[in-house]
Amino acid sequence: MKIDPTLRALADPTRLRIMRLLAHMELAVGELAQVLGQSQPRVSRHVRILCDAGLAERRKEGSWVFLRSAIGEDRAPPLGAAAARLLAVAEEGDAAFAARCQEDRRHLAAIRAARETSAASYFARHAAEWDTLRSLHSPDGPVEAALDAALGTGSLGRLLDIGTGTGRMAELFAPRAAHVTGLDNSPEMLRIARARLQRLPPDAYALVQGDFARLPFAGQSFDTVLFHQVLHYAQAPEIVLAEAARVTCTDGVLAIVDFAAHDREELRTAHAHARLGFTDEQMLGLLSDAGFVPAPPVALPGQPLTVKIWTARRASAAQSKVAKAVAP
Repeated sequence: MKIDPTLRALADPTRLRIMRLLAHMELAVGELAQVLGQSQPRVSRHVRILCDAGLAERRKEGSWVFLRSAIGEDRAPPLGAAAARLLAVAEEGDAAFAARCQEDRRHLAAIRAARETSAASYFARHAAEWDTLRSLHSPDGPVEAALDAALGTGSLGRLLDIGTGTGRMAELFAPRAAHVTGLDNSPEMLRIARARLQRLPPDAYALVQGDFARLPFAGQSFDTVLFHQVLHYAQAPEIVLAEAARVTCTDGVLAIVDFAAHDREELRTAHAHARLGFTDEQMLGLLSDAGFVPAPPVALPGQPLTVKIWTARRASAAQSKVAKAVAP
């Protein structure tokens, strides 16, 4: 960040209001226009200036563009932290600015309500097929409790939830994580997840559109990586797990919740499952080949499907070489 573009970007009342809104939640450009009572093209111009100055970050998600703050009082770079503190102090010390920001935040309730209504509509449209799938396996509660236990009692650190879907796993494990990133290839599912997670602090989570076979993250970016009922959609699970290994730090943890091998062909045709579950031998081979050291799996029998939880720890390069050398 540089001082001149930073000060220029903040030298406009609308952009100051945008930054204070983004301190509370991530917003689509259209949502910002609704709150500010301005046209979307005008808001887009302000967004471009803020992003060019490094104060905000833009992210495309399908046909929508979302904006989040790129600065925080406790985040690098120092100039960004100073700008965040200045904005917070300005709201405390400038009565007129504070009143304007308070009025803007009142409109956020309508944004949250609209997101929740959209999510409820989606659930209503798909309730029958999801209820049919749930009836085939263990109830969600015991599975979630078993997954929580399998992940141990410590902090999950930087958590990546691959195929986050409705955001349930991100919501469940956010209290145990330093930061949660939810990734999904579907813009509609990300909007559902956003409605679920929007009560969390905006810097506690991020939602990213992307392909699980080409993760848009740097190597060793996460301490914990989770696949919850996702891997059976992979045509080439070995590629997906290799990508997961790439972004998992050494000694980081991978957890996979999926079905044990089964013969329910209707899941392939009606629900687009590429894999009819996994045997323990298949999964342990996939994990070892990807550079993980597997732990004993956990089974939760259902009627007729059994849910399995496989966990593994990311080995160092040296450990991987030793494991492959002694493998039968």
